[in-house]
Amino acid sequence: MDLHTTNVLLGVMAFTSALEALLIIGIGIAGFVAFRRMTAVYREAMDFVRTVEARHVTPAMARVNAILDDVKDMSATVKGEVDTVDSAIRTTKGRVVGVARGAGMAIRALLRYAA
Repeated sequence: MDLHTTNVLLGVMAFTSALEALLIIGIGIAGFVAFRRMTAVYREAMDFVRTVEARHVTPAMARVNAILDDVKDMSATVKGEVDTVDSAIRTTKGRVVGVARGAGMAIRALLRYAA
């Protein structure tokens, strides 16, 4: 019985298994290196975002909030003025109605005396 062919096939299989193990180890190391690089890129990106936020977004938000506070104060002032004008109009309307009634009564009285 000739075992030479079997031994060759077993050797090829052993070599292939060793090559597969080295390949899996290499892929694992490459994955770890890629993970480390991506983590570093993520940290740099987050530092950039924090820098942009500190330099641009935070001051802009402070200005916007100040503008909104001014608008709120102005709308409160306008509302107060509208209430004052409304009250003045109502008072004037009441006076006009009173004068009109008095004038109507005076005209009726004159018409009674004239008749």
